[in-house]
Amino acid sequence: MTHAERAKELFKSGYNCSQAVLGAFCEELGMDFETAMKVASSFGGGMGRMREVCGTVSGMFMAAGLKYGFSDNSDPAKKGELYKRIQHLAEQFREKNGSIICRELLQGIENSSSPEPSERTQNYYKKRPCVDLVGDAAEIFEQYLKENNMVEISK
Repeated sequence: MTHAERAKELFKSGYNCSQAVLGAFCEELGMDFETAMKVASSFGGGMGRMREVCGTVSGMFMAAGLKYGFSDNSDPAKKGELYKRIQHLAEQFREKNGSIICRELLQGIENSSSPEPSERTQNYYKKRPCVDLVGDAAEIFEQYLKENNMVEISK
């Protein structure tokens, strides 16, 4: 199973968009699934359903942080390298989808910023591009890892 398939599966099972993307990568990047789900839980719906940065993008960035992030802040070059990677991943997502902003990606679809999550009905999945966006973010990050030979990708 690809990471995109796994991310879509997680989303369809009820996890939010950010959780689905991070969840597809977390264990092979050294974070247990439960912790990953808690860390990513606030970022669904464009950060707490505020429709800001798409949760799929936030999940992809969290996965990138697990792989390439730093904990020693004494080397500014490492910070710059990570930010360059993040900007590249954002640009890849933007090129494919037109934006990294949730409300722009959901333009023309009822996208309330109410804190109440939308019910996951057949109509929900039919109207919203979220399942595809989850897959796109996971695919972009998987491809990035492959191109940079940074981790063996399990299928």
